[in-house]
Parts: sequence; C-alpha cells; structure tokens
Amino acid sequence: MRIGQTSVVFFVSKVVGSIVGFVATIYFARYLGASVLGRYSLVLAVVAWVGILGTGGITGAVGKRLSEGEQRAEYFTAGLLSIAGTFLVVTTLVYAFGGQLNAYLGEPLVHFVVLLLLVRLLDSLVTNTLQGFDLVHVMGMLIPVRMLIRSLSQVGLVFLTFGLVGLLIGNAVGFLSVSVIGLWYVAPSIARPSKHHFESLFSYAKFSWLGGVENRVFGWADIAVLGLFVSPDLIGVYSVCWTISTFFLSFSDAVSNAIFPQISNLSATEGDQAAAPIFTDALRYAGLILLPGMVGGLLLSRRILRIYGQEFQVGGTVLVTLLLAVLLRSYYRQMITAFNGLDRVDVTFRINAVFITSNVVLNVGLVYWFGWLGAAAATALSTGFAMILAYYYLTRLISFDVPYVDISKQLLAATIMGGYVFGLLQLERTYALLQHNFALVLLLVASGAGLYFVSLFGLSPSFRTTVSDNLPKFV
Repeated sequence: MRIGQTSVVFFVSKVVGSIVGFVATIYFARYLGASVLGRYSLVLAVVAWVGILGTGGITGAVGKRLSEGEQRAEYFTAGLLSIAGTFLVVTTLVYAFGGQLNAYLGEPLVHFVVLLLLVRLLDSLVTNTLQGFDLVHVMGMLIPVRMLIRSLSQVGLVFLTFGLVGLLIGNAVGFLSVSVIGLWYVAPSIARPSKHHFESLFSYAKFSWLGGVENRVFGWADIAVLGLFVSPDLIGVYSVCWTISTFFLSFSDAVSNAIFPQISNLSATEGDQAAAPIFTDALRYAGLILLPGMVGGLLLSRRILRIYGQEFQVGGTVLVTLLLAVLLRSYYRQMITAFNGLDRVDVTFRINAVFITSNVVLNVGLVYWFGWLGAAAATALSTGFAMILAYYYLTRLISFDVPYVDISKQLLAATIMGGYVFGLLQLERTYALLQHNFALVLLLVASGAGLYFVSLFGLSPSFRTTVSDNLPKFV
C-alpha cells in the first residue's frame, strides 16, 4: 500500500501551516499576553461545542457516502441542506442563551460565536467532501493556505489595535477563504436528493455524530472546564501548550486521513479483512513523529515555552503531559478511522461514549483538585483507556499484526536522539556556548530530528523500504 505519498503531502502541508501559526502565536503572546490568548481560546472552545449540534455527524456521513463513489451529487446536496438547517436551529439557541455565554466568556462576544460557527460548519463540509473524493492531498495543501491567510489577517488586525476582536475575525477569514477554494477545486455537482439520501446520511450520522463530540472533547473539554476554575492567564499558557503538543499529531492525522477512503473502498468491495494490512501500516507509522517529539519535550519543554515569553514557562509539566496524551491519541485515532472505514460506526459510538464520559468526569474532578495540571492528566488518562478499549473491539472484527518491532526501533532511535540532545544541553549549561534560548532550541530540534531519522534509517529495514517506495521515481 502506498499511503506514504499522500500522508507526506498532508503532513508537510500541516507542518508549513503550523510554522506560520507558531510564528503568529509568538507575536500574539508577546504583544497581547496570556490573558487575551486565554479568552480567545475560550471563544474557540464554545464554538467547538456548539458546532457539535451544528454538524450532528452529517459532514462525516457526507464524506463516507461520497467515498463509496455512487450518487455523489445527491449526497452532497442532501448534506448541504441538512447543515443549513441545523445552523439556523443552533444559531437561534445561541442567541437565546447569549447572556449566559457572554458572562462565561467575560465579554459580549456571542456574535463572533455565530460567525465562527458558520465558517467552521462550511469548512467541515468542504473538508469531508475532499476526503470523500479521495483528495486528501488537496485537503492537506489547503492547510498552510488557511494558516497563512488567518495569521496575516490576525497580525494585521492586532497591529491595528483590534486585539481579541482581530484574532476572532482573522480566524473566520482564514476558514472562509479555504472553504471557497476547496469548493472551487472539487466543484461538487448539485442534484435534487430523495428521501433515501437523507435517510442514508442520518443512518450513518446517528452513530458518527458522537465522533464529532469526541473530537471536541479531546480538543476543548479541558479548556472549557478550566474556564470555570482558573484565570484567563493560565488558560492562555495551557492553550499554547496544547497547540505545541497537537502539532505532533500532524503526521498521525495525515495517515488516518489517507487510509480512510482506502479502508472504506476495500471493505465495501473485498470484505473487512482485506483492509487489515492497511491498518497495520497505519499503526507502524502513527508514532513516527510523536515518539521523538515526546523525548524532545521531556528535555526542552521549558525552553520551548520561554520563546513565547517568560510567563509561559510555568507550563513545562503541562506540555509534557499533553505530549503523552497526543502520543496515545495517535494510535487510538488509527483504530477509530478503521472502525469508520469498515462502516462500524456503532462500535465507534460505544467507544466514544466511554471516552467522552471519562474525559469530562476526570476533567471536572482533577481540575478541581489539582488545577490546570489535572486537565492535562485527565486528557491523557481518558485517551489511554479509550485506546485500550478500541484495540479490544478491533481485534474482534479483523485479524491484524501490531508492528511491535518497528515501533521499538522508532523508540530506540528517539532514545539515541534524546541522549544527543541531553549531552548538548549539559555542554551549554557548563560552557554557555550560545547564550540564546531560541537559537539553542532551533539547533537542538533541527539536529536532533536529523539524527533521529538517520538512526531510524539505519535501524529499520522496513523504514528504508517505505522511504524508497514513496520517493519520486527520478530520485
């Protein structure tokens, strides 16, 4: 299976987008401070939660039905009409509870919640449409475009002293722009859907909607709960830690996006077991970036956060805990993608229900007792438990090999990298060679990543084969 090329395109695109986002976030952190970033994160958390009602699993169902290759115009139109209807209902509810929302956010921002909800729903529909047409590489290439447009808009508006409002408007501009580009590229046809098309979408969505809840819980439950217990300053620091940690999910997300249409197609045409080798490959490379990222985070967390400003250094332990959470998430996500591709969203529903319940309960309890570190711990614990449960259910559906040898070699290469980084840190502490935090972090990250991949290339024949198979022919 050659998922490598599609995954690399998607991953490189996310890396480029993340770099743009990191630079912009550093500017916002230094210019606006942690408190404004905290309020911005709270607004995005609210949008994420109300967006659950807005999508209702419909956009994911559109992607699934489109990937099956039949009556695409009818399914797309049915999805578009369904999303428009739910947006109107949710907007009415948002305004009905506008007073409470504004009180929670600390400022009158309910209009921005509605604006961001609209562009996020459109983005979700376009993203799933691209995935359904097996255009994951196009979806990936739109990521840096969105980040660039969003960041430039936000930087410009913040420079013009719009502050928090500038961050929110710039966010909306970024999502709206790439949605328009994505729709232009895929050019989906419009056709009158029948009752059957709506029923087919909702038959899938009634189980898959909880997957949308699960994504929101993983990304925003901790911040939403923190909004009840801690100051906006700590929420701002936490959101920066979250942004850094989720960057390492980029390659894992690229793999899961690449395998979904292939698993869906194979299971529909050749049976579920035919998709097992694809899933094994996904597990083989789910932690390719995250394992060295975890080791690097253990050694450099405070130095990385210092780049954003002195007040952000307090998040060192939170960052390491969140890195553990996203490492577990990387493997868990491949399993959930396999269930969805196999059209077993009923199983996904049960697993997501367990994850959501445990995450919310642990977040409330651990944040109450241990503060913001409890939020990170709750995310890691609930993700680990859900991963174990997903593995148990998947082994009952298909027989697959877990590539323990390949994963252990990745861990060994990451350990070699960690020894190198630790040694250079000791030299810096002893002789003060650079005396510049950003330069030192950049040197250690770049050279450490290079050493990791060189080590893995030497240790793992399967990695060498994968690299060779997915290089352009002229190389």
